[in-house]
Amino acid sequence: MKKLVVVFFAILSLSCSDDSLPIPAASLTITPVLIDKGLIFNANYNGTQHGEVIVNQSDWDNFRNNYWVDGITVAEANNINFNTQMILLVFDSPRTTGGYDAVINSISENNLNIMVQVAYSGNGDATQMPTRPYHFVKIPKSTKPVVFQ
Repeated sequence: MKKLVVVFFAILSLSCSDDSLPIPAASLTITPVLIDKGLIFNANYNGTQHGEVIVNQSDWDNFRNNYWVDGITVAEANNINFNTQMILLVFDSPRTTGGYDAVINSISENNLNIMVQVAYSGNGDATQMPTRPYHFVKIPKSTKPVVFQ
């Protein structure tokens, strides 16, 4: 009987889960404010399909002065309070023709991170000019990691 009790407690102790791992809470939807969406014609900026986060004025000014000069005239791009907001930038790969799109479909937050759902679409050949689709939004500032999917 002693052996049976020992085996029972051994199995019980091995089957317990580790409660120290954080479990994501239910997600909350974040409603972004559109800064701009369209086609950037400077393909020299990080030529990959990707997302970025900008959290300070210096980085934002650097990006606009060097890669998105047209953004200096975009009203919403000049209306950002980096004490309370951050910017999410989404870029498609540089394309040899127009007719492509990059869209932030949704943004949600849980206790671990901020999830950004992105869709890339299009068939090309809408223009003969090389393009780079983008979508820029601002959301409330957070220290949580941002994951682009």
